[in-house]
Parts: sequence; C-alpha cells; structure tokens
Amino acid sequence: MKTVVHDTASAMLDLLHRPVEERLDALREIYRPLQRVMSTVGDIDMTQMHQMGSGFRIDGEDPRYLTALEQMRGAGVWNQIEDRLAAAWERLNGAVPGIKSAETVHVVLVLGNPDDDLLTVRNAGYLGMGGIPGAIQLTMWPTETSLAKIGHAAAHELHHNVRYANVAWNPMTVTVGEQVVAEGLAEAFVRELAGERAMGPWTTALSGAELDHVHEKIAAGIDVAGMPNLPAYVFGDATAERMGQRPVGLPDFAGYAAGLRIVDAHLAASGLTAAQSTALPAREILTNAGVPTGA
Repeated sequence: MKTVVHDTASAMLDLLHRPVEERLDALREIYRPLQRVMSTVGDIDMTQMHQMGSGFRIDGEDPRYLTALEQMRGAGVWNQIEDRLAAAWERLNGAVPGIKSAETVHVVLVLGNPDDDLLTVRNAGYLGMGGIPGAIQLTMWPTETSLAKIGHAAAHELHHNVRYANVAWNPMTVTVGEQVVAEGLAEAFVRELAGERAMGPWTTALSGAELDHVHEKIAAGIDVAGMPNLPAYVFGDATAERMGQRPVGLPDFAGYAAGLRIVDAHLAASGLTAAQSTALPAREILTNAGVPTGA
C-alpha cells in the first residue's frame, strides 16, 4: 500500500489568495484525489460536504486562516501525518500478513472552521473520515491538542481504511455494533502504536457511572441498523441532531467510549491485539466481549 499525503498547505494558501468567486473551483481541486475515490461508491460531492460540515469558509476573507496555516506548517503537521501513517501500515501489515488494502490511499488535510463548535470544542480541533478504502480526509483547526494528535488521528483513520478493505460495509444494513466496534478498534490501535495519551477525546471523555450507562444503552441497541439510525449511538445526540437525525439519549462520543470498552474486553478474552483484530467480524468481537447480538 502507498499513502499519498497531498500538499494541501500550498493549495490552501493559493486558494486564500484568490478572489472569492474562484475559491469553489480551487476547493474542488484540493478534494479531487478523494473525489475520484468517492465516485466509486456513490454520488458524493466533497466540496458540498466541506461547506456543510466543519471545513473552512470560502465565501469571505478571514485573516485567521493564513495564521493557522503557518502554525500548522511550523508544527510539521503534514510530516507528522506521513510518519504516523507509515508506522501504522507497518504495524497492520505485520500483524495480519496478506491483509487487503487499497493500492493507494490519498490523504487530504484541510483547515477547519474556527467558529464551528463541533470541531473546536467537542472534537478539540480535529476530526477525520477514513472508512472508504483509498481515501482519508482530515479537518483541523490548530489547537494544542490537534497539533499534537493529528498524526494519531490519521492512524485511526487508516485502521478504518484497512478494515473496510476486508470487512463488507453496507449503509443500509450496517449496525450499531459494527460502528462502535470499528471506533473502539481504531482507538485501541492508536494506543498500541503510541500510548494512551495519543488517543482522541472521543474515547476518554466518559468514565464511571456515565460510561456504565452508555455501555448498557448501546448494548441494548447493538442490532439497530441503517446509517440514518446510527449517529446518536456513535457520536451522541448533539451531533445526531446537527445531522438531522433522531436523538436517543446519549452524550457526545458515546459510541467511541463504549466501543473501546467492548474492544478491550475482546482483547482480554482473545489475547489478540487491535492490529490483529482489524479484519475480524464485529459479531466475533462482540461475542468475545460478552455483548449479545440478535444477528
């Protein structure tokens, strides 16, 4: 597998110096490597996702953007991502010889919107998407946490990328169980690579009685299926409502924290590592963890 971390720093600098009316085309060019991959799985417009999500605004001037880009360059963010991806792939390929992957994984990092609470507050300045083999998209606003952990987020997304080159994923039939197992595995994998402090806020925000309650509620909904029904179980009610989906009474990052607890129980029962577990069916991991499923 080859990973290509695109030089989006230069591309975004060029975009920010263009007239506003030219910026959509420039943004489309930044996302072109991912758009080619996404086109194989459906009608997905990456620029539309950017503008509807946490991406930087292209409809006006904001002097914070150039400062943020310089801060990211100074911190060697793109090199961090390359280094962590190389280490992650070496670990995955060594743990499961012959594991399938995309031939090339394109990685596109973009600035986020500093006024977006979902990004800067609830996600500590960084988030990603890597579930479609061949494409990893990362969004960040430079914070102390994001500058230190964006490379670990890339490793998290690579774990998803490799998992779904081996495990079938269908948006109509995917279950809460699959989604929370995937998130738990990806964070356990980051911990294997770089230690507990490398994990994101998603899996460490809940503990004690609150985590017990979340685990119980997610275990009860483990067979709920279909992507429109899953956001609240995985991301929590606030994010689900932002996506126009139904809340179910869960806090931010519910599925990540519960997913890590499930994966940890699986690792203890099986003696496997998260890397060795990358391509295992969710049902096997849930069974090892003592979480019953109806499927």
